[in-house]
Amino acid sequence: MARVKRGVTTKAKHKRILDQAKGFYGRRKNTIRIARQAVEKAGQYAYRDRKVKKRTFRGLWIQRINAAVRMEDLTYSQFMNGVKLAGIELDRKVMADLAMNEPAAFSVIIAQVKAALPKAA
Repeated sequence: MARVKRGVTTKAKHKRILDQAKGFYGRRKNTIRIARQAVEKAGQYAYRDRKVKKRTFRGLWIQRINAAVRMEDLTYSQFMNGVKLAGIELDRKVMADLAMNEPAAFSVIIAQVKAALPKAA
């Protein structure tokens, strides 16, 4: 039976890890043992932060909507209650975009929301 030499596959694995570690500082970019740890940790951060990104964007959309509706003498919670009562099926991402880029269209939505809200006694 012939002897199996594993240099080719090992080099390919190392090359893949070192390519992923490109741009890291110090030995993290060129020493395989340290680069492997750094790449693994970077992957953990990337996985976690893909979820965190969704949370932070939702918060940003809420802040933008809140700023726009406060100019019309509503709070965010009153506005969202009115959106549900009026049956408006827009999500926060679209409403925040309208509030930023199309204030006239957003003011039409606010008028619908105010009409749907019960009058304060």
